[in-house]
Amino acid sequence: MILLFVLLLIILGIVLTAFLATGMLQFVLLIVLGIALVVFLAKGIITFIPKKFQAYISILLWVLIIFLGYSVYNGIMQPINFNKNKVEKYSHVIDHLKMIRDAELAHKTITGNYTANGDNLIQFVDTARFAIVENRDTVVTVRKGRITVDEERRIVDTIGYEPVKNRFLHRNYKEMMDVPGTDVKFDLKTDFVEKVQGMKVSVFMAKVDKAIVLKGEEISLIKQEKEMLGGNEVRGAFLSVGSLDDVVTNGNWPPLYDKAEKEAARRAKKK
Repeated sequence: MILLFVLLLIILGIVLTAFLATGMLQFVLLIVLGIALVVFLAKGIITFIPKKFQAYISILLWVLIIFLGYSVYNGIMQPINFNKNKVEKYSHVIDHLKMIRDAELAHKTITGNYTANGDNLIQFVDTARFAIVENRDTVVTVRKGRITVDEERRIVDTIGYEPVKNRFLHRNYKEMMDVPGTDVKFDLKTDFVEKVQGMKVSVFMAKVDKAIVLKGEEISLIKQEKEMLGGNEVRGAFLSVGSLDDVVTNGNWPPLYDKAEKEAARRAKKK
């Protein structure tokens, strides 16, 4: 009876371990096969193995139970720890991608185009300035043929300048091109897309392979992560912002990674 119980625990451990890598149908089949195997092995041990050896077999089986129990626990905790580490690593990487996006948008506002040079982008943030403008309407007298008429015109005056780096206070923009936790830099590219015939628009994209960010994690879980389609997960094989195919400046991450930023903005409004 004890041997039967021990064998049942071992088979259960094997089944649970296999379940972590299979679907529900396979799991049901494994349970059926496991029960059949327990009955077969128990009958074989009782029939063919002398009683004086059964105690030693029980000890060996208990050792296997402990090993399989650890394997099952590790198999359950591995995806949990992977997701926890993933969110933490992604959060740091996405913070850098947001800085790159903000710097690129400032660059386009001032120069008219994006840049693919990360060092120049950092220097731009350090030295460039936004023009502070004021719009006002005025009436001017103009001559039209033999008569003069008053016309209202919009005049734009530059009343000052604001350093771009003021928009990056408390943000380590000087290292924004470095992928956190690695010795790799983001892949930054620019291009032009034609959305309307004859009019080309500047676009940019910064990205890094998920495998680089998740280096050191379980390879099979990284492979699954690179195949994510979206929803509450980062879609695709890369963490990226912008696009070389469309005029967008969004990232490919879900709203989960914007919560802290939105909460900070909400608190700032209240003040």
